Amino acid sequence: MDFNSFLTHLSKVKSAPLGGRDSQFKMVPALRLNFTEESILQRNPKESAVMALFYPDKAYQTRFLLILRPNYNGTHSAQISFPGGKKDDNDANLIHTALRETEEEVGINREEITLYRELTKTYIPPSNFWVTPYIGYLEKQPVFTTNDEVDQLIEVSFSDLLHDKSLSSKNLTTSYMKNIDVPCFLLNDYVVWGATAMILSEIKDLLKTL
Repeated sequence: MDFNSFLTHLSKVKSAPLGGRDSQFKMVPALRLNFTEESILQRNPKESAVMALFYPDKAYQTRFLLILRPNYNGTHSAQISFPGGKKDDNDANLIHTALRETEEEVGINREEITLYRELTKTYIPPSNFWVTPYIGYLEKQPVFTTNDEVDQLIEVSFSDLLHDKSLSSKNLTTSYMKNIDVPCFLLNDYVVWGATAMILSEIKDLLKTL
């Protein structure tokens, strides 16, 4: 999809209702449904924020950015995510967190990002993070500069997300489930699951009429 058409249609759904849990839970195994909002609050989750960043490529087609985390001794080692991270004490709010982390991780000046809207919070059980996602966009093709929290950039065609051929499932074992078939997206030959897939599912439902 060309970027001008994307921006034109984006404005039409700025006030449209979000899919919320109905959208997000399309991309979770049944075990994940055990986490209610009440049970999440009882775990005293850490606040964090991520940015779903859309932009034109050199052919002026619409893309969005995912990142591959490096291998390290931690919960989210070698996983695919959006730019983002934990809210710092110095962050005025979660919008500031999302913009700051995007600037730190992929080198995009926060003042160049047009913030579109906030999405539904997403809970990550293994790390006890409650993530607030935001959609933002750039008006020109970006030049990314990564830090050591990013192993690879994954620039995904927006049209690929909208196409149902991107939907699949994969048998996974994690810290809280074993040999479970998990819904996922197949994007740029990467398996995208978990919180990132949940956020993408809500974005897809919001923008699928484009």
